[in-house]
Amino acid sequence: MGGPFDAITDTIFADKSVLTEDYQPDEILERDEEIEEYRNALKDVLFGRSPQNIFLYGKAGLGKTAVTNYMMDALTEEIQQRPEADALHVHEQNCNGKTVFMVVRALVNGLRAAEAEPGAEVETFPKRGLGTGDAFEALYEELDTAGGTHLIVFDEIDHLDDVDTLLYELPRARSNGHITDSKIGVIGISNNYRFRQGLSPKVKDTLMEAEISFSPYDASELRTILADRADRAFVDGACDESAVARAAAIAAKDRGNARQAIDLLRVGGEVAKKQEADSVDDSHIVEAQELVQRGRLRNRIRDQTQHAQLLLETLAYLEQQEETLARSKTIKTRYERVADSHAVEPLTTLKSIQNHLSDLHMLGFLHRSDRNRGESGGRYYEYGLDLDPDIVLDIRGEIDAERAP
Repeated sequence: MGGPFDAITDTIFADKSVLTEDYQPDEILERDEEIEEYRNALKDVLFGRSPQNIFLYGKAGLGKTAVTNYMMDALTEEIQQRPEADALHVHEQNCNGKTVFMVVRALVNGLRAAEAEPGAEVETFPKRGLGTGDAFEALYEELDTAGGTHLIVFDEIDHLDDVDTLLYELPRARSNGHITDSKIGVIGISNNYRFRQGLSPKVKDTLMEAEISFSPYDASELRTILADRADRAFVDGACDESAVARAAAIAAKDRGNARQAIDLLRVGGEVAKKQEADSVDDSHIVEAQELVQRGRLRNRIRDQTQHAQLLLETLAYLEQQEETLARSKTIKTRYERVADSHAVEPLTTLKSIQNHLSDLHMLGFLHRSDRNRGESGGRYYEYGLDLDPDIVLDIRGEIDAERAP
């Protein structure tokens, strides 16, 4: 008797990993201008000079991280051929949900591990008992011990608590005498185009950074990217041009997001395979569209705090009952009932509710209208859900089921 996997064969995909989020292409397509700006900003490193700080802006899926990885690899390779250049060390930190202390501590421990002898026990910087200032002192010591040039990449830097402290300390470390035998360059990656506006004036003056903005891809650019991926991902003849064109058109019309377009192609392939089709065509991409949208929305909702999720659930109920647009006071009352139904202690102040609603609006979950009733009514916002309420409630149910013991 055969096993449950005996009949499974891979008749469509040649290399499915090409269509995953963590795949790093050898060549970056349709980002020539951004790569040229990056190249100019990094060229001082080749001559042993202090690197320029660089900030990349653009929504998710526009190639910021992929281009950064590509440029770091290319620079690391080129350094080997440049006698004027110092040794290059590249450090990467994702800042989502982190504090400055956590990020600096991770950098310290990464440097200590890199400098340690193979197999040697590494003394890590403690999680508790010392402060952020102590962590910076340890970082400076480790940087000078390593020497050379250090490029520190902070992905999702707009999510970091007290980012002013980090961006004031590191760029000034050499001029303030904290380091003497090494050089630092900060590379910040942000999904928020307005991130710089929120920085303190002294930080803005300190950074003197090169800014590289990543605009959404158009349909033609996405077709170029997808055609290249399809050639690598599928066996010959297993992906129609119509599938590439449809995935590119859908993603371009939505957010110009390459990640979304690639996901559509991958899921379209999975749909075609499930249907035992010989190749992926545009009909499979249409079916994949709903699956991809739902999956992305699930991940985005799961990434929110518990109270933000409860507020989304509240807005979904209000939307179902056609009670939106709603003021924050109304939302707060209904939110307290929703929190109680999940046995969660609710937020107690209207201001905290308004802050969460503002964040959810900025992230694209909610739409907001500005109301001005004059002297008698004042000025206030009204909110509504910018998503399908049934899907939001289904996803919230799935998340709760995952958390259940």
